[in-house]
Amino acid sequence: MTLEISGLKAANDAFTLGPIDLTVDEEILSVLGPSGCGKTTLLSLVAGILDADAGTVHLNGTDLTGLPPEDRGTAYVFQDGALFPHMTVRENVTYAADSAAVVDELTETLAVADLMDRTVGTLSGGERQRVALARALAARPDALLLDEPLANLDAPIKRRLRFELRDFLSQLDIPVVYVTHDQRQATTMGDRIAVMRDGTVRQAGTAEEIFERPATRFVAEFTGSVNLFTADVLDRDDDGLCLAWGDTVLDAPAYGVESDTVWFCIRPEYVMLLREDRPVDERDNVLRGRIRRRVYQGDDYVVEFQPDAVADPIEIRLPTPVYERLSLDDRDRVRVSLKKRAIHVVDDAGVRSE
Repeated sequence: MTLEISGLKAANDAFTLGPIDLTVDEEILSVLGPSGCGKTTLLSLVAGILDADAGTVHLNGTDLTGLPPEDRGTAYVFQDGALFPHMTVRENVTYAADSAAVVDELTETLAVADLMDRTVGTLSGGERQRVALARALAARPDALLLDEPLANLDAPIKRRLRFELRDFLSQLDIPVVYVTHDQRQATTMGDRIAVMRDGTVRQAGTAEEIFERPATRFVAEFTGSVNLFTADVLDRDDDGLCLAWGDTVLDAPAYGVESDTVWFCIRPEYVMLLREDRPVDERDNVLRGRIRRRVYQGDDYVVEFQPDAVADPIEIRLPTPVYERLSLDDRDRVRVSLKKRAIHVVDDAGVRSE
């Protein structure tokens, strides 16, 4: 089964979506982006809730253009579940079911079988979402569209459900589009991720491609590459780039960039911190400086490092055991190593509009 979105466009007075080109096979595609970027509009166009101005949506080779939502073979799960409040759980799930056996199977799988005689108003947030998913799947859709289904849940429930939901969705063997603004949900849920901004897809790929090799400055910033800097290209060859950054020179991997000025990023977890009294050996791109501040975040520490040779501070993320082993204090003199292979370069000419 395949969902194909080709040249899809829609506009109103305040917002323009598209053109969007995406193909979703029997997989989960996480659509990630900030509020207002067009994620929900995209789902509404695929589901037939909104009409497109241009482009097509095909599901298993069938053109869905002009078809009403009920004839598209898609199921849409809204952020709040959108259950029928005057019905019991049983009545909600069986509303569009094609057989009683399907209802039994889904309610057991989604752990709502013991809720069947409850009214919607007595359900918790997690129970509501599981019931909404059971109702959507009871019609045996050919594609499933999920709009921030965990957004309104408490953090502990959200953490538990996202793994349970991932295991369940991956067994459906249909195209699943999962909209979220949460990076952790996107990576947990999606086989691939499409990052949106201002109505267009800025990059689509695996989590590793999106997070470690962002295509634009926006993708880098939105996915957590807070260490994003400009540098001048001093030299380039097949072995890599030589970058002038402040009063220091960095070795970076080879990229097909033509600009003399580029943006480069390195994720905080890839910056290696070394105490002054430890040997450097032959580590890449060693910088000396001081620790400006440290922030404990529960499962790790964020350390802000100020290099001597560069005005830009560098953020470092350290697992708690590593941080405790280093015994760091504010104003400590330390060194960092920016691994060459962890530096990602984006051609400035390709991101000015970002």
